Amino acid sequence: MLFSLVEEYLKESANYLVDLTVGADNCIIVEIDNDAGVDIDECASLSRHIEAHLDRENGDFELTVTSAGLTSPFKTRRQYRKYEGKEVEVLTRAGIKHSGILRSSDEEGFILTVTRKVKPEGAKRKQEVEQDLRFSYDDVKHTLYDSNNIWARRKKPSVS
Repeated sequence: MLFSLVEEYLKESANYLVDLTVGADNCIIVEIDNDAGVDIDECASLSRHIEAHLDRENGDFELTVTSAGLTSPFKTRRQYRKYEGKEVEVLTRAGIKHSGILRSSDEEGFILTVTRKVKPEGAKRKQEVEQDLRFSYDDVKHTLYDSNNIWARRKKPSVS
């Protein structure tokens, strides 16, 4: 019932459901996202909608409606589409970490373009080479937007 209540509300908006959990202590957490970012007023509006349709007489509950954070792992395929062209970090189920550009995604998985330094035969120096890696969603433990890489590339302010 709760899932369909949230989906019904979101069907006319640009927001989409990322995760919905109900804890043993009736703690309800609804996580939403939007390709352009979620406004806090949208979270508040959804929270009011849910509250209006749940009966506290039948059981008390705690409700939190939040947006998917930049540091949260991707939970839906739509989030992969949202971050196409951006830097992400992938941790495979085998424990291997990759960082690169999320090139594309589809129903089965996604393509990550990584840059590696390799030394071609006969060369004196290593050269950067781009390589596309294909991942199935089942092979991935988590994927994160690589916000750390963005901060590292920003120029440091000059001190005078």
